[in-house]
Amino acid sequence: MRKNINQLITLILLISAACTGQKGNKIENHWPHAGITYEIFIQSFYDTDGDGIGDIKGVIKKLDHVKELGANAIWFMPIMPSPSYHKYDVIDYKDVHPDYGTLEDFKELIAEAHKKDIKIVIDMIINHTSNEHPWFLESKKSRDNPYRDYYVWAQKDTIADFINKKTITLDSDNIQQWHDPGSGEDFYYGFFYGGMPDLNFDNPKVREEIYDIGRFWLEEVGVDGFRLDAAKHIFPDDRPEDNHAFWKEFRKEMEAVKPDVYLVGEVYDMKEIVAPYLPGLPALFNFDFHYTLLESYEKENGMILAEKQKEILDFYQDVTDEFIDATFSSNHDQPRLLNSLNENPRKLKQAINILMTMPGAPYLYYGEEIGMLGKKPDEYIREPFLWDIEANDKGRTSWIEPRYSIDETVTPLAIQKSMSSSFFNHYKEIIKLRNTNRALALGNLELFEGEMAEPLMAFYRSHKNQEVFVVHNLSDMEHNLKCPEGYSQPIYTYGGAGKDGDQISLPAYSSIVLEK
Repeated sequence: MRKNINQLITLILLISAACTGQKGNKIENHWPHAGITYEIFIQSFYDTDGDGIGDIKGVIKKLDHVKELGANAIWFMPIMPSPSYHKYDVIDYKDVHPDYGTLEDFKELIAEAHKKDIKIVIDMIINHTSNEHPWFLESKKSRDNPYRDYYVWAQKDTIADFINKKTITLDSDNIQQWHDPGSGEDFYYGFFYGGMPDLNFDNPKVREEIYDIGRFWLEEVGVDGFRLDAAKHIFPDDRPEDNHAFWKEFRKEMEAVKPDVYLVGEVYDMKEIVAPYLPGLPALFNFDFHYTLLESYEKENGMILAEKQKEILDFYQDVTDEFIDATFSSNHDQPRLLNSLNENPRKLKQAINILMTMPGAPYLYYGEEIGMLGKKPDEYIREPFLWDIEANDKGRTSWIEPRYSIDETVTPLAIQKSMSSSFFNHYKEIIKLRNTNRALALGNLELFEGEMAEPLMAFYRSHKNQEVFVVHNLSDMEHNLKCPEGYSQPIYTYGGAGKDGDQISLPAYSSIVLEK
């Protein structure tokens, strides 16, 4: 009899585990394909040694914050030695900036993060180096220097018509491509600016140097992957096929030492330009998502984003079915999301609802979860994180005098934790919803085609035996929608949204998720 009871209990537990794994309750980690990555600028995160600059030990101290939020990985903006505060111009590819700590500190961080099931991705800047990098200091000495061909050089008279590119691009407002190191005769190529000379990837030695650097961080340090900066600028814009081929080669070299290496690329362009990079860079940032999200609010047209996302996913699917759509609502290059949404807190909360109910592998920028503010120039969208009120905030960094995110404008995390309606608790709730419902994390996307008001965004997500219907109202007026048949059970409501009979009511900036 006891044996039969034990068998029955075991069966019930197995059935329960299967159900919760599919439809809620059980929190699951879907990284990298659909998990959540938290972007950190260490300089502004948490300072443990009192020098005003965030450090690696500060991140270790605050790993529980990332875990509590529900993120599965951290992407670190550049951590290598550099003369600039942002560190996108590297002078040593195999070390950590001394302001941040040591390589041993970083290895400890990785170990501690892995204990919490948090993966670590670092920014890898290989399109260019700093003009203070030892390779470049050698390269500019003479035409016959062994490092001369590590960079792209040309005599002034051969590039007179090309010194200025005359136009700006989505990822650079610099119009000068060729730079004089001081001799007035030979110029070097630097797409972004003179302090960032481009490496010459036609040189096999350069490519091998880069592969060696990648192997170092994967094998000796233990990172889980790389975010590849300026991925479409390895070769000039008129050589896209060479760019695609390089990234395939890079991926092959990295997978040789770490088969599950994560590679996410920054290709700042339209889907037609982005898609051919997928075979080399299986994850690519979806810039269209960010801009179309903001456009949807500006025009109060909800389906603009849903239609764009469906279009992009279908387009990528034609290239490869093994892609990761790295969606994001903001990052270190864009104004803070709350600023972009007219500082409307309801819009911010709903925007994260949209991000977390759409397909993709979402990225969150540090500080968005507490409603940090910031506008260009870039330094002021990278301001110090507010952990507590200033008098109690022992880890708040002070490397910059913030203009936007201060105690008077942003409620610090410690206070928000005790507020049920805070940004932080809202982020936690909607992230948990995603992490406990496979339809939201892994499901396909189908658009609602019934009649509805223009400000509404409505779509279906389905995965195996779970189907959900999602509606967001992107306006300041209430709207109603006839519910499709079979979707009777709300699993999430925000902003007063509800269902009565076959009618869904959606007050201003509200959201609802119904399960079939």
